[in-house]
Amino acid sequence: MKNVIITSFILALVLSSCADKAQAPASAAPILPVLAITSSNANTDAEYPAAIQGAVDVEIRPQVSGNLERVYVDEGAYVAKGQTLFKINERPYREQLNNALASLHAAEASYINAQLEVDKLTPLVQNKVVSDYQLKTAKASQKIAAANIEQAKAMVGSAKINLGYTNVTAPVSGYIGRLPKKQGSLVAATDPQPLTNLSDVHEVFVYFSLGETDFIKFKEQYAGNTIGEKIKKLPPVSLILADNNAYAQTGKIDMVDGQFDKTTGAITLRATFPNAKGLLRSGNTGRIRLGIQHDDAILVPQSATIEMQDKIFVFTVNKENKVTKTPITISGKSGNNYLIKDGVKAGDQIVLSGIDKLQEGQEIQPEKSTAKVAQIINKK
Repeated sequence: MKNVIITSFILALVLSSCADKAQAPASAAPILPVLAITSSNANTDAEYPAAIQGAVDVEIRPQVSGNLERVYVDEGAYVAKGQTLFKINERPYREQLNNALASLHAAEASYINAQLEVDKLTPLVQNKVVSDYQLKTAKASQKIAAANIEQAKAMVGSAKINLGYTNVTAPVSGYIGRLPKKQGSLVAATDPQPLTNLSDVHEVFVYFSLGETDFIKFKEQYAGNTIGEKIKKLPPVSLILADNNAYAQTGKIDMVDGQFDKTTGAITLRATFPNAKGLLRSGNTGRIRLGIQHDDAILVPQSATIEMQDKIFVFTVNKENKVTKTPITISGKSGNNYLIKDGVKAGDQIVLSGIDKLQEGQEIQPEKSTAKVAQIINKK
């Protein structure tokens, strides 16, 4: 009797549990915002490593040999065009000038003697006192004396030039570099190292390179039959400095190299940036940021994607409101949106948020409101 009661009790519990399960409602499908993808125009940014040079970068070298007598500037100083930078001992060159002047005076005296001889013989030949041979010889000597004067003048000019070279001046306005030679050093035109470097950086040239594929795309974006015509229609570019901040002023691409580098397969472009405050110097590095226009582009918010094993996925929604994890290929970024190369197309629907808890084939309830969608898409 006791066993019958226990068995009946267990049977009642099982039947009660089954009844509860039968009465429990199925879990509701989650309500999630869904975006219908459309094509639109978009801009993406591409960045390329860049090297910065002054508009004029020159090596200051001595053109005569001698002891460095004075150094008038300091490293990093700003100098004006024509300002004296160095003084080389001028005494040997001043003596050379004095010697050249003495040779000039001697040549001038010889010419006077030759002229006197011609003046003396001319009437004698006219009166047939002496033969004209002597007069011809005197005139030849006069021409030699005149040539000696010209040669002596050239020597004087050369000596003056060398004397002037002892005063080393700035060929352009700009900033002085390092000064490896100090006062008292022996310098020569054949020295492997210059006295210093001088950079004119009132504007700077920023050089960067594009690979062949990037260069073809770059050219196709802008109208014009020649590279020169296309350059005129290029938009301004930005310079990203080493601290990842953008330089305050934009630049203009104004040069494309004439040929590709065979070793790198890239072509060099140059952008010019104003630098009135001298914030940029030769040798700086950075990145050129180019804006690229894309027509009829497919954009997907980054927040609507999930990354797994180096692949990026979105959850597409079919007509039965079931989701499918779909891989996409990214070709760039525009603000907070991905530019899609492959995987989805215009007209497809994707889930915008809550994707981290979705499962393949799960059914959802698409959210009807588009306010949140518009906010995500327009966010830059």
